[in-house]
Amino acid sequence: MPYENREELRRDSLENRSSIIAMWISLLSNVFLTGMKLIVGILFKSQVLIADGIHNAGDIIATATAYSSMRLSGKPPDEDHPYGHGKAEVIGAGVVAFILVIAALYMGYHAVLAFFRPPGEAHLIALTAAIVSLLVKQVLYVYTKRIADRVNSKALKATAYDHLADVYASLAATVGIGLAWIGERNGVDWLSYGDPAAGVIVSFLVLKLGFDMARETVDVLMDKSLSPDKIEDILEHIREVREVKRIDRLRAREHGHYVLVDARVAVHGTLTIQEGHDIIREIKKRVRDAHPEVDEVLVHLNPWYENE
Repeated sequence: MPYENREELRRDSLENRSSIIAMWISLLSNVFLTGMKLIVGILFKSQVLIADGIHNAGDIIATATAYSSMRLSGKPPDEDHPYGHGKAEVIGAGVVAFILVIAALYMGYHAVLAFFRPPGEAHLIALTAAIVSLLVKQVLYVYTKRIADRVNSKALKATAYDHLADVYASLAATVGIGLAWIGERNGVDWLSYGDPAAGVIVSFLVLKLGFDMARETVDVLMDKSLSPDKIEDILEHIREVREVKRIDRLRAREHGHYVLVDARVAVHGTLTIQEGHDIIREIKKRVRDAHPEVDEVLVHLNPWYENE
């Protein structure tokens, strides 16, 4: 991506560093939580905790994929990729979405099977592990989402939503194990199935999240236009340039964590090349100042005359 000045380069470097740190924190946290859930789930025979642990194991792969795609997307344009590598993040987000869907189907399948088996004994340690996971994942979601929104990173945003899916899963595990624990101590047998019931609910939530992410990924890969509101806002800023007589066409699309804009505008046909060049620079500046996520603005000038 082209940089207009040293300040922009420094800002982009700092944002990239923040994204990388967030990815590493997410990766190491997932490793810790996966080990904790699987060990506690197996030792105390908690189906929802085991399923949630396997879900977290998938998160490790998803986070590693998102990290790799972020590193690739940060590479500058080259001869084979003149528009940069921004869509690498979108591909990484697509992988995360796929893993979420698979994890949701896996959790749902095993949660349904648990209804046809004798309920397991609920343990306070398993409940504690679920609560710890819930709190850690909530903090990770808020932290990662805030950075993802600031740097407009698709891969980091996908990781944040992955944390959100884990919040749902950990909440279901907490409620399920808690109900089973209460049921055992009060002789309410049907509460023992709170564990698998919560697992079924969270499976649907995670499945929906995965499909929503997949749809957004496909939209970007298919060069879907920005929303009408954003398009209109860009048009308004171009119209503010005094020399622009007419806007013949405007296209804008996401290219990973940045946006590409293509505009055809009409200016007076008697202007010099230098004047046309200055108008193009003014249009680019106005659009990029108003929309920091816009990386490149391609402007084509058409001639305009009074009698048109």
